[in-house]
Amino acid sequence: MYQKKLERDIRCPLEYGLEIFGGKWNSRIICVLATTGTLRYSQIRKEMGNITDAVLASTLKQLIQNQIVLRKSYDEIPPRVEYSLTDYGKSVVPILQSICKWAGAFYKEDNEHTMIQCQRCDYK
Repeated sequence: MYQKKLERDIRCPLEYGLEIFGGKWNSRIICVLATTGTLRYSQIRKEMGNITDAVLASTLKQLIQNQIVLRKSYDEIPPRVEYSLTDYGKSVVPILQSICKWAGAFYKEDNEHTMIQCQRCDYK
């Protein structure tokens, strides 16, 4: 089994926050779920665009572990699993929107590649 060579070295709350919602995919998944509500895996994958299944599964697992995303499975045939933001996850959304608004002052607009959720978050 894989073991990290170095233990996590978080020295301030900002580093903790960036580990939770930072990175390429974490914030995108949070924004997608904040905008759309509850989604199934395939729907998240469709909304995300160019994410691989392995990366999406790994990122969702990490967000679930950090209590940002709730995974609810239903005992049905075929099996149904839905993902949504927890209250803890919803509390991150205004922070991400603030970062988005701040970055909007410096971001060169590229509507062709901008996520639909970002177009809705009114970052300008």
